[in-house]
Amino acid sequence: MTPSTDVVVVGCGPTGAVLAAELRLHGVRVLVLEQDTEPTSPVRIVGLHIRTLELLAMRGLLDRVLERGRRRPAAGFFAAIPGPVPDDLDSEHAYLVGIPQPVVVDLLEHHATRLGAEVRRGRAVTGFSQDDDGVTVELADGDRLRARHLVGCDGARSTVRKLLGVGFPGEPSRNETLMGELAVTAPHEEIAAKLAEVQEVHRSFSLQPSGEGRYRVIVPADGVRADGVRAEPPTLDDFRRRLRAVAGTDFGAHSPRWLSRFGDATRLAERYRVGRVLLAGDAAHVHPPIGGQGLNLGVQDAFNLGWKLAAHVLGHAPAGLLDTYQAERHPVAEAVLDNTRAQVELLSPEPGARAVRRLLTELMAFDRVNRHLIGKITAIDLRYGGEAGVHDLVGRRLPDIAVRGGRLYDLLHAGRGLLLDRTGHLTAGGWSDRVDHLADPTAALDVPGLLLRPDGHVAWVGADRRDLEDHLTQWFGRPA
Repeated sequence: MTPSTDVVVVGCGPTGAVLAAELRLHGVRVLVLEQDTEPTSPVRIVGLHIRTLELLAMRGLLDRVLERGRRRPAAGFFAAIPGPVPDDLDSEHAYLVGIPQPVVVDLLEHHATRLGAEVRRGRAVTGFSQDDDGVTVELADGDRLRARHLVGCDGARSTVRKLLGVGFPGEPSRNETLMGELAVTAPHEEIAAKLAEVQEVHRSFSLQPSGEGRYRVIVPADGVRADGVRAEPPTLDDFRRRLRAVAGTDFGAHSPRWLSRFGDATRLAERYRVGRVLLAGDAAHVHPPIGGQGLNLGVQDAFNLGWKLAAHVLGHAPAGLLDTYQAERHPVAEAVLDNTRAQVELLSPEPGARAVRRLLTELMAFDRVNRHLIGKITAIDLRYGGEAGVHDLVGRRLPDIAVRGGRLYDLLHAGRGLLLDRTGHLTAGGWSDRVDHLADPTAALDVPGLLLRPDGHVAWVGADRRDLEDHLTQWFGRPA
């Protein structure tokens, strides 16, 4: 069967939509299959962290996000321990954006379809097989599709991962939490006083105003319903019962806008790639939502994978490029799983955990500790590789620095590499079909030149032309 498309993406959440858009920037044919007929995300607020905001700015999407979201300070992420906001975080986007998840999904899906991706809803994948030339995908309605690659972005209970036979080791849910947005009849002063009292023991308990007399409510559940990040949503009666058990009152809760339940299962796929089939987002990793890292981690997976898979499809990927997806992103997910494990422990009502939390709260008054934890949660301290003897910038993200005529990220909307040259003597040469070149002696850099990957990470620093060509070949393949 002749491939009908280049890449089938299973799942049209944030990860799948971003991946489809990234592939389309390079002209790759993309079909997104979503089993739900309509978007079903509850209207919960998600937080977009600094690195995700930077990536959205690189593709010209940030303004649209800011129109629909609310900026918040870039602090207090780690186990909800309050801390000061550093004055000079190394980013032009050093803030958090709270935004309804359906708005994010809609914006990213529209971005993908505007670039030419096709989204088919109500199409559930039930099987697939792969060979040397491609992947045959079987759908619930009996239809069969042929593609060169398949990517599972289909969530924590990923059908693609299960059919692929990839192990998903980790810890099952030990605790569950109810989250929702409800109206209440209790006055704000009573709520604030009760919140302060209960949080002395139950750090995960929260009632925060969300506008229009409503509150965003988080309360521990009374058991575990399913081993997963998301389980069947609770009822209003479930919320009232748990509020009375934990706080002694249900605050007159009524008229919920949305209700959800999540567990603290923590799992990581053993492999992100088997042949022509790959995994990304929650299909590859699940963890408690504390710190608000889940959506961000998946979107960042997609930005890392998109240009590499596109190069592979188009035939100019250097050997091993696609394997760097797992090599770079698997350790990142491991680190996120570890920091969420630590945060969960710090929310425990046990005396030992409360003592450690008090100690960490003291330590976060030190700027270096506070910055380290902010960098860990928001991914701005992430470095890929980092071999000995290599310039410290290599593998790191480059902030949105000033360049001639504007800002750096405005030059990255097309998803290509970028050679930033302060010497005036470097050239992208035979890679100019994949790499743009900006000769700018005024660029806000303290290095003579650098090569930037499409995901905004530095691939090379220096001034030697031959060394540059070696790294162009390493990351972008042979010259045209």
